[in-house]
Amino acid sequence: MAYDMYQERILQHYRTPQNFGQLERPDFSGEESNPLCGDHIRIDLKLDPSHTKVEAVKFSGDGCAISMASASMLTQKLTGQSLGAVEKVTRDDVLQMLSIPLSPVRVKCALTGFTALGRALHGGSGAEEPSQS
Repeated sequence: MAYDMYQERILQHYRTPQNFGQLERPDFSGEESNPLCGDHIRIDLKLDPSHTKVEAVKFSGDGCAISMASASMLTQKLTGQSLGAVEKVTRDDVLQMLSIPLSPVRVKCALTGFTALGRALHGGSGAEEPSQS
């Protein structure tokens, strides 16, 4: 029964994603695609005037329920956080937000938004993601 609750939460985020869209003049922006599933996610972050906290975050793109729900949940987590806290978000944090078992292929779906965040924070190179622990 608890598993069904988590599945419903994922479907709610998929059907009505939070923070969906693009920001005008974001301070950071990054994209990632997952060719196995056809997912493509872009994450935009706008910092407050002191450049220490995330004032706004949006994501755009399309993909499967897991990738869209994960990106939606991730944007909720990031809003209002310090830039240092955002850089400390881990892949395990993202997987824990979903709270369901995932196959290796679905893990890639779940981490598409997280990888886009890493590209945003590290100049779009994709060479680094936020913390991997």
